[in-house]
Amino acid sequence: MHEKERHRIILSAIQDRPVVTVVELCALTGASEATIRRDIAALHVAKKLRRVRGGAEALNPNAFPGLAGRPFSINETIMIEQKRAIARAAVELCDEGDPIIINGGTTTFQMVHPLASRRMQIFTNSFPIAEHLLKHSRNTIMLSGGAIYREQNIILSPFDNDVTRNFYARRMFMGAQGVGPLGLMEADPLLIQAEQKLIGQADELVLLVDSTKFENRSSLVLCPLERIDVLITDEGISDRAAAMVESADVKLIVARPTATRGEVNTG
Repeated sequence: MHEKERHRIILSAIQDRPVVTVVELCALTGASEATIRRDIAALHVAKKLRRVRGGAEALNPNAFPGLAGRPFSINETIMIEQKRAIARAAVELCDEGDPIIINGGTTTFQMVHPLASRRMQIFTNSFPIAEHLLKHSRNTIMLSGGAIYREQNIILSPFDNDVTRNFYARRMFMGAQGVGPLGLMEADPLLIQAEQKLIGQADELVLLVDSTKFENRSSLVLCPLERIDVLITDEGISDRAAAMVESADVKLIVARPTATRGEVNTG
């Protein structure tokens, strides 16, 4: 990751929380502690943030806190070809007219392009997914209620009595920050709360994750891996990760970036 990109992520992260630690910034950028400390020092000198012990803070933090994790605008540029292939394979699972849930995320967002030729009932908490499908498809779109978190382009509500409970889905398509032996992991408690409500509304859960997510970890577990019915990823998945998925009795689909319609491997 280039220095300018790291600086964008750092400056975005410190707007969301009072203080962001060096360790948290390493997880967000994939850079070493030494590199992050140099970045913080440079941004401090440039008067773009305030360096504090063990991390950094914003000079003028947002009054409305954001979510933990990398911004949508950063994530959507990472592993883009793999994400497109994963999304194509996900849409292959859908039948015309199906009611489905698409959870917010940069991999699930790529489903909008193959969905453009479909007519389905789609519930989403993603502002960009809803906007794109409204403009470029004839699908029926329902949005969850709540606050829009700009960095992640997602709509979340802390309340139980929102429209989420009134939508039934044949399948829910979702992403995750990380996947490991304990299950699916996310970075923010509000994301966990919102996704657990959605999970209960679908007959089948389909996880869309690129292969790098098997190396990521977080302190928050969304659900056990066994709760997932289908996992779609790319060819970068390791033999160890594939064995973990299959031992959890989850159907594994490996999508090739160059694949055309129907050209995916299933396990």
